[in-house]
Amino acid sequence: MQVARVIGTVTATVKESRLAAYPLLLVQFEDGSGEPAGTPIVAADMLGAGVGQKVLVTTGSASRVPPALQGIPADAAIVGIIDTVTVEDPD
Repeated sequence: MQVARVIGTVTATVKESRLAAYPLLLVQFEDGSGEPAGTPIVAADMLGAGVGQKVLVTTGSASRVPPALQGIPADAAIVGIIDTVTVEDPD
């Protein structure tokens, strides 16, 4: 899983029928400091996340493990909405 922030929504009026039940959100991965890392991707939202929220995202075959997404052609899925992130000082 990776930490990301929802930065937008994606509207696709024509899409694979099994994706119709899930909103598509644009997410930006973040590094350990909360800074943007990498290129934003589209993720299927199973939980009702909103723009600005931090989320947990799975990618690849792991995104199709939840029963609701088995067999759905999704490469990324939002599987958690983050309340807080705490980074411990290594000293």
